[in-house]
Amino acid sequence: MNSKVMATKKGGYIEKFLKKADKAIQDGVKRADEVLEDAVEFGTMTAKQASQASKELRSQAKKEREALQKRGAKKISEGISAAKGVASSAEEDLATLEKLGKLRKAGVITEKEFQAKKKKILGRI
Repeated sequence: MNSKVMATKKGGYIEKFLKKADKAIQDGVKRADEVLEDAVEFGTMTAKQASQASKELRSQAKKEREALQKRGAKKISEGISAAKGVASSAEEDLATLEKLGKLRKAGVITEKEFQAKKKKILGRI
């Protein structure tokens, strides 16, 4: 074999190798571009989902806050009513004690009956 034929064969092998290498690089770049596009699309979807979840959570938190405020206002109102009831009840109990004292002085009830009623009334106050 002469050196010219060998150089041509070597040149052919190198050229084939370089073409294969170039094709592999192009395929790799193409695949990398596809993966990047997928990643961008996924990132966009994730951002949209996060935004939607955030809106839903804010809405739910607002509803829960309003429900808590309503329950709190109702409990405060109930507490005020109960306090008014206790105050008026205490006033009524004191008036009853005064009446019982008068009944005792008048001899309508005994000291023992008065003390029993007094103990019961004072237990409620």
